[in-house]
Amino acid sequence: MNGAAGCQGGGGGGDRGPRWRRPWKLLALGLLSASSVLAAAPGAAAMSKEEKRRLGNQVLEMFDHAYSNYMEHAYPADELMPLTCRGRVRGQEPSRGDVDDALGKFSLTLIDTLDTLVVLNKSKEFEEAVKKVIKDVNLDNDIVVSVFETNIRVLGGLLGGHSVAIMLKEKGEYMQWYNGELLHMAKELGYKLLPAFNTTSGLPYPRVNLKFGVRHPEARTGTETDTCTACAGTLILEFAALSRFTGTSIFEEYARKALDFIWEKRQRSSNLVGVTINIHTGDWVRKDSGVGAGIDSYYEYLLKAYVLLGDDSFLERFNTHYDAIMRYISQPPLLLDVHIHKPMLNARTWMDSLLAFFPGLQVLKGDIRPAIETHEMLYQVIKKHNFLPEAFTTDFRVHWAQHPLRPEFAESTYFLYKATGDPYYLEVGKTLIENLNKYARVPCGFAAMKDVRTGSHEDRMDSFFLAEMFKYLYLLFADKEDMIFDIEDYIFTTEAHLLPLWLSTTNQTISKKNTTTEYTELDDSNFDWTCPNTQILFPNDPMFAQSIREPLKNVVDKSCPRGISRAEESLGSGPKPPLRARDFMASNPEHLEILKKMGVSLIHLKDGRVQLVQHAVQAASSLDAEDGLRFMQEMIELSSQQQKEQQLPPRAVQIVSHPFFGRVVLTAGPAQFGMDLSKHKAGTRGFVATIKPYNGCSEITNPEAVKEKIALMQRGQCMFAEKARNVQKAGAIGGIVIDDNEGSSSDTAPLFQMAGDGKNTDDITIPMLFLFNKEGNIILDAIREYEAVEVLLSDKAKDRDLEMENMDQKLSENDSHKQNSEEATSASQDVGAVSEEPEEGENSDVNDPDSLSSAHADSDSVSISNQDSNVPGTDEASALEPACTQGDHQPQEQKTETESNSRVNWDNKVQPMESILADWNEDIEAFEMMEKDEL
Repeated sequence: MNGAAGCQGGGGGGDRGPRWRRPWKLLALGLLSASSVLAAAPGAAAMSKEEKRRLGNQVLEMFDHAYSNYMEHAYPADELMPLTCRGRVRGQEPSRGDVDDALGKFSLTLIDTLDTLVVLNKSKEFEEAVKKVIKDVNLDNDIVVSVFETNIRVLGGLLGGHSVAIMLKEKGEYMQWYNGELLHMAKELGYKLLPAFNTTSGLPYPRVNLKFGVRHPEARTGTETDTCTACAGTLILEFAALSRFTGTSIFEEYARKALDFIWEKRQRSSNLVGVTINIHTGDWVRKDSGVGAGIDSYYEYLLKAYVLLGDDSFLERFNTHYDAIMRYISQPPLLLDVHIHKPMLNARTWMDSLLAFFPGLQVLKGDIRPAIETHEMLYQVIKKHNFLPEAFTTDFRVHWAQHPLRPEFAESTYFLYKATGDPYYLEVGKTLIENLNKYARVPCGFAAMKDVRTGSHEDRMDSFFLAEMFKYLYLLFADKEDMIFDIEDYIFTTEAHLLPLWLSTTNQTISKKNTTTEYTELDDSNFDWTCPNTQILFPNDPMFAQSIREPLKNVVDKSCPRGISRAEESLGSGPKPPLRARDFMASNPEHLEILKKMGVSLIHLKDGRVQLVQHAVQAASSLDAEDGLRFMQEMIELSSQQQKEQQLPPRAVQIVSHPFFGRVVLTAGPAQFGMDLSKHKAGTRGFVATIKPYNGCSEITNPEAVKEKIALMQRGQCMFAEKARNVQKAGAIGGIVIDDNEGSSSDTAPLFQMAGDGKNTDDITIPMLFLFNKEGNIILDAIREYEAVEVLLSDKAKDRDLEMENMDQKLSENDSHKQNSEEATSASQDVGAVSEEPEEGENSDVNDPDSLSSAHADSDSVSISNQDSNVPGTDEASALEPACTQGDHQPQEQKTETESNSRVNWDNKVQPMESILADWNEDIEAFEMMEKDEL
């Protein structure tokens, strides 16, 4: 997860015992002196104070835009839906699965934002927000929530709010009435989370019912057996702080017990931990290990627990894990998952975006060089895609295309700047600000990216965006005199909440027994008991950071082949693998015999496909098992590449007319015929018109309405190519086919490409795109509201046309329009070819993501699975997903929950259309002001 220590540091904490705080402060001073040296580095032009101040003010304006829209359109709901300008209330929206476990009908975004208000010098707004939380928020709801998310966001938010509230009260101007109300709420919530720890291991259940706990008949939870390592290992800061604030030791005791259990269960030979663990037996369920999703904040909290609590055992554990990470997972500038039992073998060939926090943690550890390397690699990915995709491959192609406005990269940027003082990182922060305003800003807030390739939006603005992103960006550009308190007196939790360092000497009811050495012998050279010498971190070289970054400047754009894996490297000039995936033929008896020796069995499926399954225990020897593992990994990569070659990427339909101005982007499926939009960068722009007959299966009867326009038609009753020919004959310059299945949406169904009719389609020259029913209705509703609706069909969303926006705004100043309130979201998912059938039997035949077309054996197709838990195949890393496309294809279950809340009216706020339109105009004016400022 996200967050590094609030202290401006690059080292392992401080001195032993109660004197630890003093060296930590000295570290901050050392880094400031290092900053002053590097700031003058030639080739790294220092940013002027005026420019820093301007960017800081821009961050404040952006925060105000997001926060005010949440308060106006969503509060008291948990989160804002920025495209439809309303609150997300659990049970009233289609379920998004585990993502919704963060929502508990407790005004999540407001609580998560409390201490951000104080960091941004909004003390008056903070005081008003605290009063709202005390008055409105009810924690006794009959609702099942994530223990992990509720801890870091809500408990952490309440404790962070309490921390800054007592600080403001001491200063004497604000919060004079405050009497620990937020702390009382935090304690109430802490007790509601404790039933989750009722396991033999001490690891908590992943979910708990706020009203009924875990095992109560009405709890609707308590049957889970697994939890992620980060879920169980990211509790100690909040729970220990709650114990230290209240004097009630039980919270810290439970969190320590969970950490102790995970440490005991680490893989002893590699000192790594897996992603998922059984909460009853302690067995590892997923045995891959990395620093991203599922493990990330476990490592973070070990180091920060030492900083906050002064307990040596936490630092010893962190350093032991860190040594293993740098030995096995770190492949600069990459951080690749490995198997805990066979750490020389990579578990997957892609990285997830959550690992972007790790450079910031390395700064805290004092290991600057790899932090700079990984951060620079991530920045190059961002420069290519505008945002960091949820996952990307080792050759920097998009693996999962979403970006929910995560703050981890901004966090690491902030800490690298504080550690090096290199103005390069200020420029990185400026890029982040520009991209957020340019691509994510919408009239009612900031919308997550559904697909970084097309620029399409998702109707979500997670609470962590306000809790973390603006905090780190503001601190990046703020000088000490801009702050009303000393940020170095606090440590950041993983959600960037502030906990005061003085808690280390308060209510110490836990005996600090160092049990680490019972499990492993530790190399003393791996430990930093005091702060590192900045002359070692920055070896008297003002070009230090730049010299590390320089070789990585073009790492993303270079077309390099995948490097040899360490497992292959270890073979040296020894014997070659007995069988490579590219050579495999299912009809070759010799190949089948080799597979058997490697523990790989072949199963013929009823549909004609062939499935490969590996059981390492059935291999002739351990070496053969490793050969089998390598073969399976090669087969997965080969499958991904073949699927990629068979696919066309998704396209974009961008509404560019008033009052949308290009801010609403819908992801569309391409066609295998007609104009290739990837080769026509300008795309096709025109007003839309509905054809008659609407199915487009016969000659168009309203050609005068369609000529020189983009035709809208319904799916069904004839082939896609026939529709295209008919609208092209009528004079249309493009076509959009809208799905006729009521309620279909790219949120819940995989996108596909429209196939031809089996004939030559060279006669079709106009671009054709496909929209699901929900996305298509956004355009149809816009036509009903505004009549003239102009769209752009392209391979990727284009920048907003400011000139047109300003002109349209002047023309429509006196007009009263209603804004379309439909959700403007789209999915970017695997694209499979679909031939449209006649109405009687119309099906969406999406290519199976788990199938591999074989070019060799009897035209068989091969699917791969792996049933040995020590090798890849037990998780999404082994699903045969094209590495360049979004990997999550599972339609999410549409369900609602009946959950109660007696204190707050949770009905969606319905805003008058005129009010929303006024907001849009306000937003346009703000953009104009920013453009003038930049000029």
